[in-house]
Amino acid sequence: MAEGFTYLEGPRWHEGRLWFVDFYTHTVNALNSDGSVEQIAVVPQQPSGLGWLPDGRMLVVSMKDRKVLRQESDGTLVEHADIWQHCGGHANDMVVATNGQAYVGNFGFDLMGGADHQDATIVLVNPDGTSQVVADGLAFPNGMVITPDDRTLLVNELFGNRVSAFDIREDGTLGPRRDWASFGDLGDEPSVERRLAAATIVPDGLTMDTEGAVWIADCVNQRAARIAEGGKILDEVSTSPDGVFAVALGGEDGRTLFLCAAPDFDETARTNAREARMLAVEVDVPHAGTP
Repeated sequence: MAEGFTYLEGPRWHEGRLWFVDFYTHTVNALNSDGSVEQIAVVPQQPSGLGWLPDGRMLVVSMKDRKVLRQESDGTLVEHADIWQHCGGHANDMVVATNGQAYVGNFGFDLMGGADHQDATIVLVNPDGTSQVVADGLAFPNGMVITPDDRTLLVNELFGNRVSAFDIREDGTLGPRRDWASFGDLGDEPSVERRLAAATIVPDGLTMDTEGAVWIADCVNQRAARIAEGGKILDEVSTSPDGVFAVALGGEDGRTLFLCAAPDFDETARTNAREARMLAVEVDVPHAGTP
């Protein structure tokens, strides 16, 4: 569908176009219907999760300085929230609720530097830019989706072998974590390599459909998998030989599954190549929830 990128993340169908970030060119982009790509913004400290406030202004995660930026109507990016104190590693994916509250995950440790695994937090960023930790003890919280009733947050735990769920309270804070789909407890194993070897799924990006199932980017297993609550795998799409690191349902009828594919997630390798691609496949059940 589109190629020649470094490493794609954060796909979102918004206002009739697919929006996404390219990590190592530091760009936010939108894919037009004619296949052309429009550059929306440049985030020097590396962009990740995307979302929009109720008034239409875009929010984007700035990973390495652990901030959320806001794009004003004139196109300029300004600081929306500084969440450094709440993060144990790079800020990462984000979902913005319909009321403008944003939930932001982070690495928890220096993944690209080869550090041992440490659990991480989810940070709530309010529309006024104030922030607080609303969940902790997560194994690399990554793709997130809010159910159509705005009452439940689902979170992929990349190194946790599970998808977790949280009730969203009236003030936006979260209730206790519970399993939405678990494939086995990996415990407190510090080695990322051993955690990956023991995992059945390695869930990166996340999107929901109208039957309440989710598509996950099962990155190490080179597939997108459609999973029902409880963990039953209903369908899958192979991206072999590439991995898939983020997914989104969109298109005019919500039945296009977009897949961010690349050979791996190694920062050095992806920075020095243009091998990432945006793929697309039609599926039966359309998009639901946020994003």
